[in-house]
Amino acid sequence: MKFAKEDLLLYAVTDRHWLNGRSLYEVVKESLDGGATFIQLREKDLDQDSFLQEAKEIQKLCKEYKVPFVINDNVDIALEIDADGVHVGQSDMEAGDVRAKLGPDKIIGVSAQTVEQALLAEKHGADYLGVGAVFPTGSKDDAENISHDTLRDICKAVSIPVIAIGGITKDNVSDLAGSGIVGIAVISAIYGQRDIVEATKDLKNKMIEMCGKA
Repeated sequence: MKFAKEDLLLYAVTDRHWLNGRSLYEVVKESLDGGATFIQLREKDLDQDSFLQEAKEIQKLCKEYKVPFVINDNVDIALEIDADGVHVGQSDMEAGDVRAKLGPDKIIGVSAQTVEQALLAEKHGADYLGVGAVFPTGSKDDAENISHDTLRDICKAVSIPVIAIGGITKDNVSDLAGSGIVGIAVISAIYGQRDIVEATKDLKNKMIEMCGKA
């Protein structure tokens, strides 16, 4: 699936910590109904068979909504189900190696915290960068905070689109205005909310206002 930078406007990352007895399929559908523009399936503790089954279900849902669907870290599952792509961190497989495995047409996102990491990821074939944590976050124990100056510097240094990630909420997202990002990646700001559809709509409207895109 070819994607445009506009697809990165509101990038939802799944986290079963927030399910409260509901299915992942159900909450992802609600985020899509609310206008999420990109879905990343992130599973750190699920066995391979369950992950595979879940990935197929969420992939089918994303296809119905014509929204890009990527898998966090697990290149083998992305290959097996022909997902739109993968997102890898600095400690995971290098972007160039992922590209070699997935082929030229898949979306590859890479996490970056410094200008050097960002430039290297771009050079190795990343399609977009996830930069953060831009605010303190509870969803990743090892997340290092980066300054908004560094975020701006990364956006200036690379020609591929950059999204901000980490601790972003509807109340602090406007602090990122003018940084050069094309979108935000969020977990609890969508999936941790009582009304996922409304929370997603609200965030998307704020992003449209901030990035000037309809």
